[in-house]
Amino acid sequence: MARRLTLLTLMMALAAGAATAQEVRQYRAGDAVDPRDVAAILGQPAAPVIKMRSIRLLDDTTPSPQGSPLAAAGAAANLAAAAQADSATTNAAPRRQRTAALSLPVQFAFDSSDILPSARHQLDALAEGIRLLPAAQTVVIEGHTDAAGSEQYNETLSLRRALVVKRYLVMAHGLESTRLHAVGMGEYAPLASLNPHAAENRRVQFRGE
Repeated sequence: MARRLTLLTLMMALAAGAATAQEVRQYRAGDAVDPRDVAAILGQPAAPVIKMRSIRLLDDTTPSPQGSPLAAAGAAANLAAAAQADSATTNAAPRRQRTAALSLPVQFAFDSSDILPSARHQLDALAEGIRLLPAAQTVVIEGHTDAAGSEQYNETLSLRRALVVKRYLVMAHGLESTRLHAVGMGEYAPLASLNPHAAENRRVQFRGE
């Protein structure tokens, strides 16, 4: 069991390191959105994916190759080295935190997917930023909710809201529908360090792909 926990802990630490390599630019209601900032964030290449080699976790009944705690520790060290090597292959540059997405607190009518007028100024600036991107650049529109309500309801509501934002960008600004991909994330990706029920989680997030 100790060896299993060691490997699981190591894998979780590696995953956490990947997650902290990027961040979300969070705009609040009333914040001015600069189209140049939008283009700079959405125009970045997708975040590198850390490839994990096939791993068979050991349980209490599986002896280590040398039958000693040192061997288990050595296996964990080899796992860390392998993950780092794979990561270096994917992204040779030094890892650093970068803004990989932007989040807008798009205001909707209560329990609705109707965009309120107060949200349109930020979406208008967002559309200008998308226009600054190369014509082939696509953008993902993610609808997010807080944790109130059922998971299934939140998934459906978040997708409806993402689709409404996409329709607004297409109809009001003439952006090509094929460049915008709407997805519903529901309550599954709250902003870092926030309570899942926090109002800030009711947002629409944008990232380049």
